[in-house]
Amino acid sequence: MTGFLFTMTFYCAAPFWALMILLPGWSWTRRIIGSPWIVLPPLLIYAITVAGSFGEVLPAVASPTLGGVRELLGSADGATAGWAHMIAFDLFVGRWAWLDSRERAIPALVMAPVLLLTILLGPLGLLAYLVLRRWWRPKTVAGDSVVHD
Repeated sequence: MTGFLFTMTFYCAAPFWALMILLPGWSWTRRIIGSPWIVLPPLLIYAITVAGSFGEVLPAVASPTLGGVRELLGSADGATAGWAHMIAFDLFVGRWAWLDSRERAIPALVMAPVLLLTILLGPLGLLAYLVLRRWWRPKTVAGDSVVHD
């Protein structure tokens, strides 16, 4: 069961990443990605996995030590819970960056590598987007200025 949940975690999130990267201009993409509930499937997998091994998880997170966390993540349940945790948060961060980039008129081709980086190395994707959004300035129209940040 744990192996199945581990595998399903990414497959639950992949369609949303595909919409943001491959179909950013599709009218349904904005509607779907606009909902924070898109992270629900990996969150449910996380909850199921943690509930099944709560006795091992609680001590490792209530009083974390390197050895305790390493031991937890070294188990099948711990690795699955960790994976679901990462997938859910990466998707939430990717969703925020994608929505924010639409408001800032950052082109989809500029965002695609940032979103891929977020899928693969979540915190580095977030860092890349924070740098990009600080650097990116929308063009002004006829003397109007757009201020972000």
